[in-house]
Amino acid sequence: MPHKEAYQKPIFYLPKKNVNLQKWAVIACDQFTSQPEYWSAVEKFVGDAPSTYHLILPEAYLETPKAEEHGRKTYELMREYLNQGLFDQYEGFVYIERNFGSKIRRGLLVNLDLEQYDFNQGSQTLIRASEGTILDRLPPRIKIREKALLELPHIMVLIDDRQDELFSYLSNNKQNYQKIYDFELMQNSGFLKGFLVDNQGEQKFHHIFTSLGDEHAFKEKYILKGNLPPLIFAVGDGNHSLATAKSIWESIKDHVPADHPARYAMVEIVNIHDESLMFEPVHRVVFNFQGNIFSEMSEYFQNALEIKEVESFSSLQTIVRSALSAQVIGLAQQKGLYSIRFLNPNTNLVVGTVQQFLDQLLKKASASSLDYVHGDEVLKDLCMKPNNMGFLLPAMQKNDFFRTVILDGSLPRKTFSMGDAREKRFYLECRKIQ
Repeated sequence: MPHKEAYQKPIFYLPKKNVNLQKWAVIACDQFTSQPEYWSAVEKFVGDAPSTYHLILPEAYLETPKAEEHGRKTYELMREYLNQGLFDQYEGFVYIERNFGSKIRRGLLVNLDLEQYDFNQGSQTLIRASEGTILDRLPPRIKIREKALLELPHIMVLIDDRQDELFSYLSNNKQNYQKIYDFELMQNSGFLKGFLVDNQGEQKFHHIFTSLGDEHAFKEKYILKGNLPPLIFAVGDGNHSLATAKSIWESIKDHVPADHPARYAMVEIVNIHDESLMFEPVHRVVFNFQGNIFSEMSEYFQNALEIKEVESFSSLQTIVRSALSAQVIGLAQQKGLYSIRFLNPNTNLVVGTVQQFLDQLLKKASASSLDYVHGDEVLKDLCMKPNNMGFLLPAMQKNDFFRTVILDGSLPRKTFSMGDAREKRFYLECRKIQ
């Protein structure tokens, strides 16, 4: 089957010109989960204005009284916004520029075909998950999406375009495209521009995607033995959101037309080699831990650890970032700062080594809880509170990403983050999925 059938041209909605886009667009729901004050500021800024804030459920609200009420209103407002004629409809691929001040991240809005995607470990499809899918996390997401009239995408999917053919072409030709939005995002998160790609641009990226799926070139590029099928699109952000869309499609596809809108998920394609795209680590914070963490680690790793006390947080950052070949993390708490080197790690990636330990620790320490946080300063703030511990992790190397997914399958969950929290994709475009 031609590789171009793994995606299609989106038909989507944007708010009409009289809607304030700065209030309309909000950051992905899985950000700032341990900082409800961020979402309180969003709520105050947005007020009653039309906003995607009213159409999504921030994960900071989960397991709070606010979750049910906010979630219920999302369905009502989706219908209300549609009935009010709040939107203009567009058809086309969108070239996107996200300006952070010192850098610009470039993306392409497409619909991916869920028939060409499989989130299970060992998948050989054209579209694959990059991290392990936690099946227990899907039911609440399915419950939200299966009732939703609209899909609002925050999924970002990576391609391995080493020569930067796609986005250098789109950037150089954007003056020929219709600009459909250009505005400043809320909460000091930069600026966003979008352009409808013309027919010539479409032909260009059809050609590039076909080249990325060429079996002979694929084998040479990744130095592969045997006949492993090509991987073109690897999920970067939003693994569980795409898995949710896939699960719903599988449950309804025998009862609906083959071209039903739920067969597709709207995503933003980004080149993993884009200069603006930084692979940031996702740190771990353990809350309300009452035991002795060094005793727990020594027992679990059979004393195969090298632990050193560090004077400052900045020194700890330097130690963790510079340990390229060894598996080294930082441990930060009120009692002190420590570097920890694993002398006999049980996984290939340090994040996997840490995660396996934390999974076991939480089974024993039932009063404790774990959160995944983006940004060194966020980690520092959280772990300096009583009985909290922060695990400072290094960033994954971008060049290892595609080959690791091809050969080893999904990475450990929350292995990396594409940029810091404020650089995540904002909800803006939406499309009907019913």
